[in-house]
Amino acid sequence: MDDISRVPRKTARPPVPADGEGLAGVRLRFLTAEPIARHEVREPVLASWMRSREFDVPADRIDLPYIGDQDLDTPLIRGADPVLRRLGEELDGQPISLILTDQSGVVMMQRTGDRDLHRHLEGVALAPGFSYGERFVGTNGIGTALQDGRPMHVFGHEHYAEHLEDLACAGVPIHHPISGRVVGAVDLTCWRRDAGGLLMALAKSTAEQVRQALLTQGDACELALFRAYLQTCRRTTGIVVAFNERVTMMNDRARRLLDPADQSALIGHATQVLNERGRASAVVALPTGSKVEMACRRVTGRGDTEIAGGVLSVQFVEADDGYADASPYQVPMFLPGAVGTAPLWLRCCHAVEAGYDNREWLMLSGEPGTGKHTVARAMHQRRNPTGRLHTVDAAEPPPRWREDLRRDLVEDPVDTLVVRHVDQMDAAGAGELAALLRAVRERPGPPRTWVVATLTDDSAIDHGLGELAACFARTVPVPPLRRHADDINELVPLFLERLRRGQGLSCSPAALHLLMRAPWPGNTAQLYQVLKEVTRRRRHAGTIRPADLPEAFRSAPRRSLNRLEAVERDAIVQGLEDADGDKGRAAQLLGMSRATIYRKISKYGIVSTAH
Repeated sequence: MDDISRVPRKTARPPVPADGEGLAGVRLRFLTAEPIARHEVREPVLASWMRSREFDVPADRIDLPYIGDQDLDTPLIRGADPVLRRLGEELDGQPISLILTDQSGVVMMQRTGDRDLHRHLEGVALAPGFSYGERFVGTNGIGTALQDGRPMHVFGHEHYAEHLEDLACAGVPIHHPISGRVVGAVDLTCWRRDAGGLLMALAKSTAEQVRQALLTQGDACELALFRAYLQTCRRTTGIVVAFNERVTMMNDRARRLLDPADQSALIGHATQVLNERGRASAVVALPTGSKVEMACRRVTGRGDTEIAGGVLSVQFVEADDGYADASPYQVPMFLPGAVGTAPLWLRCCHAVEAGYDNREWLMLSGEPGTGKHTVARAMHQRRNPTGRLHTVDAAEPPPRWREDLRRDLVEDPVDTLVVRHVDQMDAAGAGELAALLRAVRERPGPPRTWVVATLTDDSAIDHGLGELAACFARTVPVPPLRRHADDINELVPLFLERLRRGQGLSCSPAALHLLMRAPWPGNTAQLYQVLKEVTRRRRHAGTIRPADLPEAFRSAPRRSLNRLEAVERDAIVQGLEDADGDKGRAAQLLGMSRATIYRKISKYGIVSTAH
């Protein structure tokens, strides 16, 4: 049986049980942190349940924020009102409610043709002004459809809140016909016993009618910008971005190749260009280090006097220093002794490889334990596997590294030299190293040795290391583990192989989920030490489960815990272990009620330690 803490995968499975007592029991087991099998509930519902638990949504009550003084004179309301009025007239007297919300799930309009259903919906605050966003009410047709960005039906006990279990709802996001952004949702709600397959079809049809109606509500500027965007997309296969103060449109190539920071920089530069000249071409350096050639033109609205926005055509260009453009940063790279496919990690690796190819000396900066030395060593082994590499620790007393540096750079040059912790050098030591590096640089011909320096605090470059930093072409940041946590999926098997030398120890999905949720202030080095501790306690092959992890890693908290909360969490974890995972017995051992321990388990995200 799989643990619910792992994100479900799309695999063949037995049919989901009917929406009755079977599903009600599955929901109860989920709420009490007991394991359930994947096939017992639909994938999108299970994913929403997990998010609802992360949001700390109460399952036993409806407690929603109320947004008063809503603006009902909006394009969405004007476009949707005649559509919902016509449909409401056709369904008059039927137990079905037509609901329109904004993009955050706040109910804007509600039309119900049945008095009993209307009274029930008012009792659960499914009424204008209340927010049915997923983070407030949990799994439901409105909030989950908006969260997933796709049509969603939720029947009966699939709802997270028990007060909604007599209802069935089908929600469909409404996408603006010009910008494509989600501007609201249409939801059809009825009694669970009356739900049928046509509910979702009717919701989709209604949402599409509202989307089409929005075209008549758009102003002339938006329509002019939209037409200019489509014309540019037809003329080029490159990156296209259209924008004004309210709308940003971009094609798939722009979304794929441009980071959000690059997108913002491009639009900011184009806005300045339009304000000054109206049409221009320019080469722009992006925050990720790429360079692009941007052609920008102004789009006007009525009578060519009102500015509708701008349209950009963008092409990558080769950088002057030989570095590749942004697209190769997404290409996986094999590095001996290192793994990772997250974008930030790959960007770092490609930048280091480009530096090696150009024979540029690099500084690698990052928090302790991020793998700065690992990246340098792995790049050397990738590009020069038979060459010599030597590492010098600048944190040691100068007599030790001074002799090593002179030997490795001058007397018997190695192929790669890594100087670690240069930010821990004093001014005299940094000056001495800088003088030695300059002397090597001034020799005829390219330097034989590729030099990499590592440092934790790159602000030291501006406070005492300026002369030394001038010897290096650039500084490449190595990301902390929390910013590429997906790579833990690959790091854990790699570290277990090193620690157990092929003795068949693996990590269960539940334990891996907990490791991926940890904050890792010590980064990759800390992950290795945790696994080292686990393997030291486990003398046999098998699977690492949550109970095998140190106490601090047996929960997936949704926020940082204070000292008292951490003590309470650890006590509950230990109590569950002493009780072999029996929550009732653990509650007795800890002197708390069964309801309290369930609530604490959910609060701290503790995964059952039962095998």
